[in-house]
Amino acid sequence: MGISAVVSVPSAVLLGSFLALRNNASPFVLFPMLQASLVGFTAAIAASPYVNKPRLFGKTPLGGFPWWSYALFHPYLFGLRTYVVLRRIKNKEDVYNQVSPGLFVGGWPNGPSDLPPGNPAVVDCTCELPRSDHSDPREYLNIPTWDTRGPFPEDIEKAVRWAVKKREQEKCVYVHCAFGHGRSVAVMCALMVALGLTDSWSNAEKMIQKHRPRARLNKAQKESLQQWSKFRTTRPLVN
Repeated sequence: MGISAVVSVPSAVLLGSFLALRNNASPFVLFPMLQASLVGFTAAIAASPYVNKPRLFGKTPLGGFPWWSYALFHPYLFGLRTYVVLRRIKNKEDVYNQVSPGLFVGGWPNGPSDLPPGNPAVVDCTCELPRSDHSDPREYLNIPTWDTRGPFPEDIEKAVRWAVKKREQEKCVYVHCAFGHGRSVAVMCALMVALGLTDSWSNAEKMIQKHRPRARLNKAQKESLQQWSKFRTTRPLVN
C-alpha cells in the first residue's frame, strides 16, 4: 500500500469524527482533529505519484524544518516520528547494516547508537524526518523523497556522486530513510553500481538483502533506478 493510501485512511477517520462531534465537542478537541485530518489529506495528495512533491514540508539542506512547517504540519511530522520509533521497537530489526566495507544502509537515526561508527557521511532520503543531532551537518546530504516513492533520477545521481567523493576520502557512508527498506536501498543500489561493486542495480539489491533481509524495492523505486541508469553520463564513476 502506498503512502498516500496509508495516510488517507486515518485522515478520513479523523474527518468523520470531526463531523460527528462538531455540535457537541469542545473546539479544543475539534480543531486539532480537523487540522490533523486536513494535514493528512494534503500529505496524501502531495505524495501521490501524480503530484509527488516531497518538498511540501520545506525540509532544509541541513535537514531541519522551518517554523512554519511545524506550525502547519506538526500532526504529521510528530506523528510520523512516533510511529517510526514504535514500529522499530516492535520489529526489533537492526537500525542499520553494513552491506559492503564502508557502506551502511538503514533507518532514521533517532539516537547516537543508531549511527554507524566513525562519524559517517550521511545520505538522508527522507522528506518527513529531521537530521539526527548526532550526525555531522558538514557530512550530510538530503535528497527528499516520500515513503514508498522512488527518488528522482537526478537526486540519485547527486547522492551517488557525493557519496563516491566521500568514499574517495575514506569516509564511511550511511544511506538511510525511515526504516531502511526502500528509498535508501534504491540509492545504495545505485552507489554500489557506481563504485564498481556490481554491474547492475538488481544485483546490488540481492547483495543488500543478504545483509538486510527486509530490504525490498517496490515498483516505483525500480522505475527510478531504471531512469537513473539512462540518466547517467558515466559508468562506473570510479573503478
